[in-house]
Amino acid sequence: MGICNQDAIKQLQSMMENVNEQQKITFQNMHQGYPTETLARFLKARDWNVAKAHKMIIDCLQWRVENEIDNVLSKPIPVDVYKAVRDSQLIGMSGYSKEGLPVIAVGVGLSTFDKASDKYYVQSHIQMNEYRDRVVLPTASKKQGRYIGTCVKVLDMTGLKISALNQLRLLTAISTIDDLNYPEKTDTYYIVNVPYVFSACWKVVKPLLQERTRKKVQVLQGCGKEELLKVMDYQSLPHFCRKEGSGSSKHRVAGDTENCFSFDSNFHQHLYNFIKQQAVVMQTISPIRQGSFYVDLPEPDPDDAKIAKTIESELHKLEIQNGSMNGVAVNGH
Repeated sequence: MGICNQDAIKQLQSMMENVNEQQKITFQNMHQGYPTETLARFLKARDWNVAKAHKMIIDCLQWRVENEIDNVLSKPIPVDVYKAVRDSQLIGMSGYSKEGLPVIAVGVGLSTFDKASDKYYVQSHIQMNEYRDRVVLPTASKKQGRYIGTCVKVLDMTGLKISALNQLRLLTAISTIDDLNYPEKTDTYYIVNVPYVFSACWKVVKPLLQERTRKKVQVLQGCGKEELLKVMDYQSLPHFCRKEGSGSSKHRVAGDTENCFSFDSNFHQHLYNFIKQQAVVMQTISPIRQGSFYVDLPEPDPDDAKIAKTIESELHKLEIQNGSMNGVAVNGH
């Protein structure tokens, strides 16, 4: 870290001394003993502009206070709804990279977001973010004997269709929540099992991304197994990367490989049980309404909105092309 960057951190540290008591408490929950590294993340997200980073982190702290984010891990989603969310928002943790970073797997193509209301998908996403930041990453840091503040993400595009347009609004809202309140938490994005739909969208979206984001994205051949084995052991490979062409079926898993998307996976069992335990603790301290968590969906960042609009436009083009091709095929018979 350069001298200029260190100066920026000192300036931001000084400005943070003026936050109110509620904001101080929620900041402690955020940084988990690593305040300097947390400030550096926000500075990095705003290209080391101290004034912009300060506004960003104050807005984030206010968002956390207003939406009671500190309590989100004590508000379990009803188990039947949680199972439905897990079956339609495919995400989980498959292990750790060789450097000790958690490996988060995401089934982008087969996530339908159609089995529960939007608020539960948002609640579940924020709970996973908070569990990652308050439990998974501090545990990884302790195990490695050094600060671990980021994850590796493996995004499976199997099954991605033009109909993904239907989920774009919710996905943009979730992405905005991450960009504004959980910046710079991903070290690298590995994209695997890429269909034509993704390739067409990626071609137009890539130039719109900030350079630091572009550098994090690696589009791999096939299921990415060979490349991923350079950064993680076989045991940490997501199930959809174990075999060429295996895909990310919601339920089909080769051999005894765990499907990390499943409610029955180790990660989701630990997460859900942790939330239930925290709910019991909170009830003994001060009774709260279970499942009453709700966050207003934020207005997308202008850059995110532009990217979403570009994807929407590209998907519409593909839809028209697809319709034309189907029409030719039908007329040809």
